[in-house]
Amino acid sequence: MIAGTLTAYDLARKYNIKTAWGSDMLFSPQMTARQGTMLTHLSRWYTNAQVLQMATSTNAELLALSNLRNPYPGRLGVLEAGAFADMLVVDGNPLENINLMNEPEKNLAVIMKDGRIHKNTLKS
Repeated sequence: MIAGTLTAYDLARKYNIKTAWGSDMLFSPQMTARQGTMLTHLSRWYTNAQVLQMATSTNAELLALSNLRNPYPGRLGVLEAGAFADMLVVDGNPLENINLMNEPEKNLAVIMKDGRIHKNTLKS
């Protein structure tokens, strides 16, 4: 797949194929820190807004297509009552600078997972 990455994304853009983003690096403690960097590489083919949408709401939309295989009983990829509450607050504007995602420990001010705040560096 690595050798075909350029072609795959070029074709996805050419034919307007809805594309999700994910990585198996999540399961490698040594590689987890590179996930943000890998995400930012998508800016070669997509706008920053498209990259962020791909990794969030488009992933959720495509996962929902798995119907009974979808392990989540609530809605994903949206901020609304009853949806699964995963949320990031970025210190800066990733629409202007997607590279903020390269350093999540520095640039993610709030991390909420399953409705619980795991990090909050914002002043009250």
